[in-house]
Amino acid sequence: MDFWGDEQFSFFENILFSVLGQSVDIIETQFLSGGDINTAAQVFSSAGIFFIKWNHVDEPSADLPGMFESEAWGLDLLRPTSAFQIPQVIGHGRHMGKSYLILEYIDVGKPTKTYWETLGQKLTILHSYTQPKFGLTFDNYIGSLPQPNKLTDDGFDFFFDQRLLPQAGLALYKGLLSKQAYDALFRLRNRLPDLIPNERPALLHGDLWSGNILINETGLPALIDPAVYYGFREAELAFTKLFAGFDERFYDAYDEAFPLQSGFNERVSIYNLYPLLVHVNLFGSGYVSAVERILKQF
Repeated sequence: MDFWGDEQFSFFENILFSVLGQSVDIIETQFLSGGDINTAAQVFSSAGIFFIKWNHVDEPSADLPGMFESEAWGLDLLRPTSAFQIPQVIGHGRHMGKSYLILEYIDVGKPTKTYWETLGQKLTILHSYTQPKFGLTFDNYIGSLPQPNKLTDDGFDFFFDQRLLPQAGLALYKGLLSKQAYDALFRLRNRLPDLIPNERPALLHGDLWSGNILINETGLPALIDPAVYYGFREAELAFTKLFAGFDERFYDAYDEAFPLQSGFNERVSIYNLYPLLVHVNLFGSGYVSAVERILKQF
């Protein structure tokens, strides 16, 4: 575990003083799941309730440069453009050798009867925001892996050069992906314009799985832990199918509000090469066979 007792309270008091500019008394803390590289807590204080997470790697400033800064920027980018509740960023920085991020705490509730329809409709609002180029003005992270977002005119180039190629190259370097599979990926590149539609860049959450969607106290969806960029909107929808968990009412409502081009379900596996390669690099060879099956298919 990270740290406990007086040191823990001192850490919270100091970082809250740093971002709020006033002394804060810590009343209680409740540790939450923070993933493989972060620790998270709900912190009750004299200034309110906060969600705080911090790196627990040895040298986060060297290993994960700008992780919390880019997450904060992503949340700030999503907030004014989407119909979702997005937690307010209170502050971020570094203290006692730990990088930290302080967010508004979102109380969790029960879903409304039309939750799935609402989720689909709200996602179309997010995806309706566009810009001339694919990518973003800053790089960020997908999990603990760097996610390059170099602004690119062509969506197929962006998907291959900024999404598939970096992850495949890392997997090859780590000995997880074979040279044959890596070469097959390059053969797929030339077929992308024939396999997926060339739509305009859409603003994406970027890591949209069920664990990054909260049901707030009013029963409506709230988004957390983004990996934002402008990309093909179908890639976001495909990601929601990777580990299931989304009701068909979600997809029906999305398609009714912002119709997909025909054949989307046949394209899902192409888009999911990216999150599968991410999982190869994060969790090991158990995901390699799924990558190889998709490459053989196309």
